[in-house]
Amino acid sequence: MAGEGSGGGGGAGAFEDEAEPTVTIGEYIEGIEAEELEADLVLGGDDGKECTYGGGYLKRQAVFSCLTCVPAGVAGVCTACSLACHDGHEVVELWTKRKFRCDCGNSKFGSHVCKLCPEKDPENPANSYNHNFKGSYCTCGRPYPDPEAEKQVEMIQCCICEDWFHEDHIGLNSIEEIPRDEEGEPLYEDFICPKCSPKCYFLKLYPDTIWASNKQSSAPQAETTNSTVMNGNSSLGDIEKSENGALINHLNCEKTSDNENCPKDSVAPEKASLDDSSDGKCKLGMNISSNTPSADSEKKMPFFMSKSWREVICRCETCTDFYAQQGVAYLIDKEDSIEEYEKIAKQKREKKLEQQEGVEANFLNSLDHVQKIEILSGINDMKNELQSFLETFDSSKPVTSEDIRAVFENLAKKKKQRLS
Repeated sequence: MAGEGSGGGGGAGAFEDEAEPTVTIGEYIEGIEAEELEADLVLGGDDGKECTYGGGYLKRQAVFSCLTCVPAGVAGVCTACSLACHDGHEVVELWTKRKFRCDCGNSKFGSHVCKLCPEKDPENPANSYNHNFKGSYCTCGRPYPDPEAEKQVEMIQCCICEDWFHEDHIGLNSIEEIPRDEEGEPLYEDFICPKCSPKCYFLKLYPDTIWASNKQSSAPQAETTNSTVMNGNSSLGDIEKSENGALINHLNCEKTSDNENCPKDSVAPEKASLDDSSDGKCKLGMNISSNTPSADSEKKMPFFMSKSWREVICRCETCTDFYAQQGVAYLIDKEDSIEEYEKIAKQKREKKLEQQEGVEANFLNSLDHVQKIEILSGINDMKNELQSFLETFDSSKPVTSEDIRAVFENLAKKKKQRLS
C-alpha cells in the first residue's frame, strides 16, 4: 500500500490537506449510548449474568454457537454462557432464536462444564439447529461477514426458518423490489423466504393490508383494523395483492370477464369480513384448510409482511389448529415477534437506567454538605483539566499513556492545593 502512493511526486502530500475528523464529547457519548441500545435490542435486555437454562425453552432469546467446543455446530449457548464459559473461543453470534434452551455444558460439549449452571439434561430435544450454527448463512452457505466478498451484501432473516439471506439471493429480479421507503428503511415487519412461503399460502386469503409494498400511493391507505372488509363477490383468484411492490394474481389466473381459468371452488363467502375473532367466529368466514391456495402451481416467491400484520391473523379454533398443523402456530404469539422482543428490551433498558439514576441519587443524598462540595469540585476540576488538555494538545499526534498520566497528576495537584 505504501508503494502505491510513493510515485508521481506530491502524492503523499495529498493527505495533508484532508481535514481530520473531529468528534465532540457529546457526539461520542451519543455514539456509545446508541451502541449500548443496539446491543440491548439484540440481547433482549439480558445483562448476561445468569444462564437462561432454568427458564426452559424461552420464546425468544439471543443465541451463540461455540465452534471451539462443538465444531459440528449442533449446540447453542445463552448470552451469559457465551461470556462466562466461552470467552476467547470461536463464537458465532446468531442474533435471536425462538423456543431455545441453553446447551452449554451438556453432553454435546464433552468434558466442558457450564460454570453458571452445571446441572443440565444431556440434551435439549426441542431445540432446532440449522447451518447458521456452523457460521454459514443463506442458500449460498457463505459466512457473514464474508472474507472473500468485495462488498458485504445486507442480509435479512426469515421469520419462519430464521435463516439469514443475502438480499440478492431471495428470488427477486432486483433488490429494488424489496419494500423500502425513500431513505432506504424497510417498510416491512417480517420477511418469509421462498422456501417457507408455501406453508404460509393461507396468508393470501387476507386483504392487501397485510402485504408490504414499496409503491407509494397518494391516496390514503386503509388502516389494518378488525373492520377491514374483503370483497367476497369475486373468486380468490381475482383478488390481487401487492407483493414485493407489484400487483400479482395469487392463483396464477388471468383476469378475464368470465374467469374461465380460475378455480370455481375457492369463492369466499359474501362480504367476508375480518371481524374480531375473540367470540370464536372465524375472521375469514371460511374453512382455511380447504380454501388455502395451492403453492404447487406457483413460483415460490418471498413474502414481505406489513407492520402489525400478525394482529390481523384470525385466532379462531379452526385457524389456530391449521397453524399448528403447518408448524407456524407461533405467528399468533405476540411475544414471538422481533418487534415485541425489542419492545421488552427497551423497557428493561429504561428500568435499568432508572435504577442507576436512583443509585446515584441515593449515594449523593447519603453524603454530608462538605462531601457533596468535594465531589462537585472534583468534577469541575476534571472538566477544566480535560478542556485545557484538548485546547493545547497537538491533534496530529496520538494520545499516549504519559499524556493521560499527566492529566491525572495535574488533577491531584489541584486537589492537594484545594485541601491545603
